[in-house]
Amino acid sequence: MAAAGNGPPTTNSEPRREPRSSSPLLSAVWWFVLGGLGLIFPFYSLYLRENAGLSGTQVGAVMATLPLIGLIAQPFWGHLADRTGRRVTVLAALAFGTCLGYCGLAFANSFSSFIIGTALLALFSTPLLPGCVSLSLALLPEPTGAAFGRVRVMGTIGFGVSVGLFPVVLRAYQRFSPASGQPAAAAGEGEAGLRIMFFVAALLLLLATATTLRLPEGRVVSLRARRGEWRLLVRNGLFARVLIFTFLAYLFIQGPMVLFPILVRAQGGGLEAISRMWLIMLTLEIPLLFYFGVGLARMGPRGVIAIGITAAAVRWGVSGFVDDLRWVYLVQVLHGVTVWGVILGVPLYVDAIVPQRLRSTGQGLLAMIGVSLGSIISNVGAGWLTEVVGPKAPARVAGVAAGLLALALPLMLPATPQRHGDDEPAPRVRDSPKKEQ
Repeated sequence: MAAAGNGPPTTNSEPRREPRSSSPLLSAVWWFVLGGLGLIFPFYSLYLRENAGLSGTQVGAVMATLPLIGLIAQPFWGHLADRTGRRVTVLAALAFGTCLGYCGLAFANSFSSFIIGTALLALFSTPLLPGCVSLSLALLPEPTGAAFGRVRVMGTIGFGVSVGLFPVVLRAYQRFSPASGQPAAAAGEGEAGLRIMFFVAALLLLLATATTLRLPEGRVVSLRARRGEWRLLVRNGLFARVLIFTFLAYLFIQGPMVLFPILVRAQGGGLEAISRMWLIMLTLEIPLLFYFGVGLARMGPRGVIAIGITAAAVRWGVSGFVDDLRWVYLVQVLHGVTVWGVILGVPLYVDAIVPQRLRSTGQGLLAMIGVSLGSIISNVGAGWLTEVVGPKAPARVAGVAAGLLALALPLMLPATPQRHGDDEPAPRVRDSPKKEQ
């Protein structure tokens, strides 16, 4: 069946992939996007708690705003990209909107202003990573785990560089900036000048915007979905099971991740300790992502996902039930295994079971139902548990619940993803490139 697009019509055979020269630009986009997130994600909840003086419940509510708005934003932008075929333009708009959102948050000074600012940011930031995933899979020469992993790993390196260098930048700012340039002290203020992270992150997203606009819009990238074709995904039972699994995974682990800086602070760690732990998290993530295709070939898609969720269970169980901060340091290395198995493995599993012309919609729905809805409940619940029970409670719940989910995984997903409900084959997840016929 032909699929409408900006270029020549395609047939049932897999369309020609884009030139291999797109990979360096894709790597740069991932570097700048995750580099910006690397400044905000590890420190935003700490900033809200200590610099802005919000309560635990208020911090949880602000953090829950991101996935709440994502429920609408992610499928909207994904569907827009698939219907128009302008996936490069849409991704550039998302990056620039995120840039403006970060700038706006620097001027928020109350609970209500943080809610509004975070909501506006979420309109663009929450669909950004699903957009990067779908565009990368369309542009890469072959839709393989190895090819995608080697592009995606540059984002992890950019994330690590941002997390590692930011405390140095902040200390220099505190040392050389005039006192009048520092934010006004709030009740229980922690790190003075921490809000400069918003401006640095905005600069990185501006660079991501400029780099994205240099990407080509070719035949596969410009495939258009027909009106109402998203219903094919609704009728796909395997896709529904993937959504349920991802919802439960984020329900259990997202809240503890967002409030992790508060747990570290309660254990006696400071900003440098938080930064070092994030760097520890990346030590396994970088080689695992780079050699993702090898793991996929040996263990299969479901095996990779199972290892990822099991690693999350061990990490949060130790973080929540052990008092020695040295053990908490040690188990953070398992974060990379979770990224490898869940955050990378699940989107590739989805890409294997949806039509190419619906890949942005599929990733958007995955982010909406699996990621955003689970994260909303998780963030609010973790904030409530932190305030009522204590900073270790979210990690304890996550450790036990993620372990149970790992045991149930064989009942939820087949070992090998298979496409359902469409007459145009989608690319299968495979471990090594295959010569086109």
